This record gives sequence, C-alpha cells and structure tokens, in this order.
Amino acid sequence: MAHYEYVGRDRSGKKRTGKIIAHSRSEVIAALRDKGIAVLDIREVKPGLLQSEITLGTPVKLRDLVVFLRQFATLLRSGVTVVDSTNILSRQTESKALHKVLLSVEEDLRAGNPLSASVAKHPKIFPPILVSMVQAGEAAGNLDEVLERLALYFEKQHETRQKVLSALAYPVAVGLIAVVVVAFLLVQVVPAFTDLFASVGSELPLITRFVLEASGWMQSYWWLLLLAAVLIYAAKVLARRHAQGRYYLDHMKLKLPVFGRLLQKALLARMSRTLSSLFSSSVPILQSLSIVERVAENEVIARAMREAREALEKGFPLHETLARHWVFPPMVVHMVAIGEQTGTLDHMLAKVADFYEMEVDQATSQLKSLIEPLLIVLLGVLVGTIVIAIIVPMFTIFNEIGNL
Repeated sequence: MAHYEYVGRDRSGKKRTGKIIAHSRSEVIAALRDKGIAVLDIREVKPGLLQSEITLGTPVKLRDLVVFLRQFATLLRSGVTVVDSTNILSRQTESKALHKVLLSVEEDLRAGNPLSASVAKHPKIFPPILVSMVQAGEAAGNLDEVLERLALYFEKQHETRQKVLSALAYPVAVGLIAVVVVAFLLVQVVPAFTDLFASVGSELPLITRFVLEASGWMQSYWWLLLLAAVLIYAAKVLARRHAQGRYYLDHMKLKLPVFGRLLQKALLARMSRTLSSLFSSSVPILQSLSIVERVAENEVIARAMREAREALEKGFPLHETLARHWVFPPMVVHMVAIGEQTGTLDHMLAKVADFYEMEVDQATSQLKSLIEPLLIVLLGVLVGTIVIAIIVPMFTIFNEIGNL
C-alpha cells in the first residue's frame, strides 16, 4: 500500500486536492473517478511517522473476522465469485486493517493465485488453521461450508476465552485493591498513631504490636516488594523465550488449585474444537496436529501434540499417545479411541469440545459465585485487623485520660 497526493476537479469544475492510500496509481484514478473527480496530477509520497498506522496486538478484532467469514460464505453460496466476494467485503468491512489486507488478497486473486495462498501471506490476520481449512475447502469444492465452519470455530474460541478471563478478572482486581488499601493504611494511616501509642505506659496488645511492626517494615523496605515484582516479571519474560521455560510455566499454571482445572478444561475444549474443525474439512491428520501445536497457546498441549504426531508417523494410534500424557483425562482418550475405530474422529472430538465448553461455562459460574464473597471477606478481615489494632489501644488512652 502506498500514499498518494492528488489534484483534480469535480463535476462542477471545482478544484479538489487530497491524499489517498492505494496499491497503484491506476487504483487511485479509478477510486477518484467513482467519486466524480477528474485527476489533473497525482504523485506518490512517503508517509511521516505520525501518519503511519500503529497496531498493538491483533490488528483485526475477532468479531470483524467472524463477520467477514460468514459474509464470505453467504456470497459464495449465492454464486458470487471469490474475487468479487473479496472486493465486496473489502469495501464494506469496518476494520481498516482487514480492508487493506483484502485489497492485497484481491490483487493476488486477480493475478491467478488461489485464496489459500493469498491469505497465507498475512499470518497476523489469518491464523494457520484458517489457511489450511481454506486450502482443503478449495480442493474439495466446499469453500462456503469451510468458511461457515471457521466462523463457528472462532466464535466458540472467543466465548470460551472470555469466560475464563471473566472468571480470573474478578479475583485479580479484588486482590490488587486489597494490596493497595492495605499498603495505604500501613504507610499513611498507622504511622500517624505510632507516637501516640508510644506514650502509653501499658503494654500494647499483640495485634497492635504486629500491625506497627508491619507498618515499620513496609516504610523501610517497600522497595523490596517492588524489586521482587520486577524480578518475577523479568524471570517470566526470560522463561517465555525458551521452550523449556514455557513448558514449566504452563505446567505450573495447569497445576494451580482451582484455576488450573479451569484452564485445563478450556485448553482441552480449544484443542478438540480445532482438531474437529480441521478433520471435518479433510485436512490430513499429521498437518492438523502440527497446526494445533502452533495455535495451542500452551507448551504442555503443544508438546503433547508434537509427541502424538511423531507417534502417528511411526504407526501408533492417536489415543495411545494421548493416554500416556497426564493432561488428557480418560474420557478424552476413550472418545478419541472410539472415533479412530469407527472413522468418526471429527464427530467425537466435536462432542468432547461441546462437553468441555459446557464444563468451562459451569465452572466459571460456580467459581465467581464462590470466590466473590470469599474475597470480600478477606478484604474485610485485612482492613478490619488494621482498624482494630488502632482502636483497641485508643480505649486504653481514653481510660487513662478519664482517670486524671
């Protein structure tokens, strides 16, 4: 995509100037002609830093991708060609990033390239599963069905991810609030009573002495907590750069109490749904396992898929390899074995995905209903302990004043 400046005249003869982004000069001329502007002069310009578009994370929202896939499938089912469908969708999508990519895909299609090869040039927008399923759909002649299946797949993945995130967001938020409130009380409120308590002749209660000690430690060594947080974050980043480090981190996540089981169910749902979608689109099993390995987002699952692929290449069935790995419950292994024996592996994996998606839904609902009151009680106990530690000595001081 290049940036162009143009000078032209509209139908009334008024002079028009402006800037436009396009692939070529001819595309600019055609776009301006559609707007009723006759081009007098056009030149390519280099965009400045502030003109450049900066994207963080995924350039295209999942919602836009799902809408694109569903509309693409509808157009193909209505008899519209792949090239014309791409052109129509590029003009009506609300995503700027997707608009630019579809213009490039359309240009490749007009040059004679297949859709799978065209979308494969944009891995940040189109993941490997999409490329492989589109390629299989082109070979089988059912591209509209494959695109509809992909839209359903991404919707299911988004729903499961959002449920897990919502279950984790509340305890994290309350935990951060508790840390901030307790730190504020220990650093700002408690020190204001230190001199007052020092004037008390009698011995302070144990709870008060404990809070005063904690307050003094926090004021003197707060930087140790900050340093520990930085070191933990740095260690995590460094570990993520190596496969073995990622494996140990992901293994620890799966072994967490309560949350580990929830994460495991979500990962099993994602793995099963991905394999089911790939098998349903006639993608070869070895290629399917390789794709799941790349999109697993968990090194434990990725390593299990790698081992399963290597075992299949040696002639071993899939369920035997899964049975040797602790991350796969017996139910998953049993369903895969039935699918292999009956030739309905895609159907069985879809059932597994449905089961674990329902499990994630129920687990997140139960977790939120249980953890909310527990966290509120915990926050109340922490704040209440500090308040009581301050109030109890105050009664002693008031009594001494009253006896004077």
